[in-house]
Amino acid sequence: MTLERVLQGLATRFPAEDRVQPDLARIRLLTELLGDPQSAYPAVHLAGTNGKTSTARMVDSLLRAFGLRTGRYTSPHLQQVTERIVLDGQPLSEERFGALYDELQPYVELVDERTGTRMTFFEVLTGMAFAAFADAPVDAAVLETGLGGTWDATNVVAARTAVVLPVGLDHQNYLGTTLAEIAAEKAGIVHEGATVVLAAQQPEAAEVLLRRCAEVGATVAREGLEFGVVDRRTAVGGQLLDLQGLAGRYDEVFLPLHGAHQAANAAAALAAVEAFFGAADERLDLEVVRQGFSTVTSPGRLEVVRTSPTVVLDAAHNPHGMAATVAALTDAFAFTHLVAVVACLADKDVRTMLEILEPAVAAVVVTENGSPRAMDVDELRALAVEVFGEDRVSVEDRLDDALDTAIALVDQESEYGGAGVLVTGSVVTAGAARTLLNAR
Repeated sequence: MTLERVLQGLATRFPAEDRVQPDLARIRLLTELLGDPQSAYPAVHLAGTNGKTSTARMVDSLLRAFGLRTGRYTSPHLQQVTERIVLDGQPLSEERFGALYDELQPYVELVDERTGTRMTFFEVLTGMAFAAFADAPVDAAVLETGLGGTWDATNVVAARTAVVLPVGLDHQNYLGTTLAEIAAEKAGIVHEGATVVLAAQQPEAAEVLLRRCAEVGATVAREGLEFGVVDRRTAVGGQLLDLQGLAGRYDEVFLPLHGAHQAANAAAALAAVEAFFGAADERLDLEVVRQGFSTVTSPGRLEVVRTSPTVVLDAAHNPHGMAATVAALTDAFAFTHLVAVVACLADKDVRTMLEILEPAVAAVVVTENGSPRAMDVDELRALAVEVFGEDRVSVEDRLDDALDTAIALVDQESEYGGAGVLVTGSVVTAGAARTLLNAR
C-alpha cells in the first residue's frame, strides 16, 4: 500500500521529456534545500545510448568487491520502481522508498511553488537517490543519466569520473537528429578536470566528445587505445575475458553476461574503476577484479528465465541495441529455431529494429506491453508483415497470450533441439514478461 501511494503521487508528475524547456533549475533548487546531498560522496557518472545500466552494475560490483559501500541510480526500472535506487547491491525496500518520498515531499512542493513548474517524475526520483546515498552514507555513487546528459537531472553532480558509452540515434525528438547533436548532449556530463572513459564511437560522435574533453581539460581514456578487450571466449553461463586496463592486463576474467557488447562494457567499467581509484600506474588486485565481475547480474539483458523451451529476455529498444542482441544470440546460443515476441514503444525506429531482427528468427509474435507509449498492435503487425512476410507473423493483443503462442510455436518444432523464444523490443516488454514468467 505504501508503494502504491507513492506511485500514485509520482504519476501526477510529467515525464522529463515533456518539459517545456531543458534546464536544471528545479533539481538544483531541490538539492540546495536538501543541503546538497550529491556533494557528500564521489561519483561515477555514465551516459550513452545503450549499455548504461549493465555497465553501471559492473562498476557497482567492482567497487563493492574493493570494500566500498555504494549507491547506484539507474533507469528505467525493469519490474519495480524501487530497483532504480540501490544501496550495497540491494534495491531500497518499499518501506524505505515510501519514507524517503514522504521526507522529500515538503521540499519538492516548495520547489514547485518557487519555480512555477512542477518537478518531473525523474527529478523527484533523482533527488530521492541523492538523499538516500547521503543518509546511508555511501563511499561512492554510480549514476546513470536518464536522458541525454547536459540537461539530465543527474548532471548537478560534477563527477570526477565519467563514462560515455557508444552514442547512437535514439530519442531524436529530444536530443537531436544527428549523431553530432546527440553526442553533444551526452558530452554534458564531462566536467572540468574529470577523467573520461570513452567507449568506441562513430567518428561524428567521437569528434564532438573529444572536443568537449579538450575544452574542459578532461583526461581521456579511449577504448582501443588506453583500454579494451584483448580476447574473449564463450564460456558456460557467460564469457571469459582478457582485458587491457589503464594500468595493465587483467586476464581470465569471467563475466556471467553474454555478447561482445557486454565484454566492451566490462572493459569500460574496469577503466572507470581504475580512474576512480586513481590507479593509472598500478594495476588493481586481479583476484578482486575477478571476484567483482563474477557476481555481476543484469536482469533483462539476454537473460535466460526458462528452459524447455529456453526463453530469453532482452531489453533492446533501438536499432543499436537490437544489433548487439542479434550478434550476441549467434555468439552465445545455439538456437536452430527461434521465435521472437516483440512489443515496442511507438516513438522508436521500429521498422529498423525488425529488419535487424528478421534474419535471426523463424517467426515473430507481435503484441503490446501495457505502456501508454506502446505501439498499437495493428500498426506493429503491419510493419512486421512488411519485414517478415505474412506467414511468419502472429498477433496477440496481450503479452501473456503472446508468450503462450510463441512457446506453442516452438513446441511444434520438436525436431529442433535448439528451439527457443526471445522476448524483446523494449525495457517495458522485458520487465512485463519477467513478471509474468516469474509468477508462473
